[in-house]
Amino acid sequence: MVTTTRRDDMTWFACEACGLLFDDRADAETHERSCEGDEPDYLQ
Repeated sequence: MVTTTRRDDMTWFACEACGLLFDDRADAETHERSCEGDEPDYLQ
């Protein structure tokens, strides 16, 4: 499940498995479906 957080006066959507932040809920949900739960290989 994607969680919502506020940072820098913006709403961000985080993957619960790895913590990667997205500015779009649909992108976060798409990522989370294929996330293996490891730390992301790229910068957040």
